[in-house]
Amino acid sequence: MAELEIIGVARSTYVWTCRMVCAEKGVPHLHTRGWPGTPEMRALHPFGKIPAMRHGALVLYESKAICTYIDRVFPGPKVIPEEPVAQALVEQWVSVVNTVVDPVCIRRYLYAHVFPGTADGAPDMAAAEAAVPGVREQLGFLDRSVAPTGHLVGRGFTLADANLLPILYYLARLPEAGAIMAGLPALTGYLTRHLARPSVASTEPPPPKPR
Repeated sequence: MAELEIIGVARSTYVWTCRMVCAEKGVPHLHTRGWPGTPEMRALHPFGKIPAMRHGALVLYESKAICTYIDRVFPGPKVIPEEPVAQALVEQWVSVVNTVVDPVCIRRYLYAHVFPGTADGAPDMAAAEAAVPGVREQLGFLDRSVAPTGHLVGRGFTLADANLLPILYYLARLPEAGAIMAGLPALTGYLTRHLARPSVASTEPPPPKPR
C-alpha cells in the first residue's frame, strides 16, 4: 500500500490531530512541512490551508475528512466509534470544537499572543484580554464535560479527544488561559493524562524557537 503523507506545519493543532490519529491506529506516515497560503499548499487545498493528505493518487484536505479516511481505511482501534450514538457524539464534539472553541480560543485568544500583527511583534494584550471571558466560559464547559469519564465521549479515546487536546496544550502555556485551567482540576487532569498517551507524546510538535 502507498505511504500516507500528512502535509502541514507540525505546530498546527489540526496537523497534530491527524498525526495523532495515525499514531493511535499504528499507521506509519510521512510528515511533510507545508506552510499555509503557499503555492505548494494551494495546489493541495483550494484556499491553501493545512493539513492536507496524500495517499497514493488520493489528495484530501480538511482534518475531519483526513481523520475519517484514516480511521476507515486502516486497521487498528477505531477513533470514530461504529455504534451510532457514540459516533454521533464524536461528530458533535468535533463540530463544536471546530466551529465554537477554535474561533475563540485559538483564532481570537492564542493568535493575539503568537500572531498579533503588532508593529513590534509583541502580544496584542487588548485583543487577548477581550477574548478571555469567552475562553473562561468554554474551558469551564469542557471541564464539566470531561469530569465524568475523563473523555469527551464514553470511556475511550476518540477523535473528539484528539481534536481537542492540541488546543488545550497551547492554552495551558499562555498566562490567562493557563491560570483559568489551573482552577479546573478535571480539565487539567484530562490534559496531563492524555499528553502521556503514546500517540499524543510521540507526535508532540517541537517547541517554538525563541524570539
